[in-house]
Amino acid sequence: MKLNTNSNVYTFVYMTIVVVIVAVLLALANQALKPRQDANILLDKQKQILGALKVDFSQADPAEVYYTLVNDTLRFDGCEVYVANLNGATKYILPLSGKGLWGGIGGYLALDEDKNTIYGVNFNHESETPGLGAKIVELPFREQFEGKHIRNAEGQVVSVAVLKAGNKAEGQEQVDAISGATITSTGVSTMLEVNLAEYAAFLNDAALQPNDAAELPNDEVEPIKEEE
Repeated sequence: MKLNTNSNVYTFVYMTIVVVIVAVLLALANQALKPRQDANILLDKQKQILGALKVDFSQADPAEVYYTLVNDTLRFDGCEVYVANLNGATKYILPLSGKGLWGGIGGYLALDEDKNTIYGVNFNHESETPGLGAKIVELPFREQFEGKHIRNAEGQVVSVAVLKAGNKAEGQEQVDAISGATITSTGVSTMLEVNLAEYAAFLNDAALQPNDAAELPNDEVEPIKEEE
């Protein structure tokens, strides 16, 4: 029996077979590439944490540098805190996530052992405006946070305000917002305030239950080295 290649039935069956084959191939490719994708995500996180620690890894394997410095991961009320030893001093690194003008923003905040003084920060963004909001990733903006304190004179965690030059925040230390990027700057300020509130148990030295203070594995996938 000869197939009628001009019929609607033939067209429907043909397209269905093609779609199924393509879907299967994409699923197989995704499964095969997932370990590599996960490793790249992990490597990016390690680089960002090293950035918050102000560590230069340009001449070394960032994964090796990371595992040399970051030696513990703690969980407080479901939040993770990375613990690093940098030149004999303990640093606590807190993940950050928030919202900018066009999409998500995030990063890592490194605190000194006093859980008050900011040692360094590293920010990232999904789609902020180049030359404006995207400047949150640049060193001049990030360096403003170094040495600032997240507590007020009474010892309460109040974060650090990001404000236009000349404006004042009552009871808070502050940094200058990015000119022309008010919404993104406000997003960074809000992100810090909200995220630090989520880490209240850690920052205020609340008593930990054994399960909360249990050491977590640094990461769940094998690190990869950057391609030459």
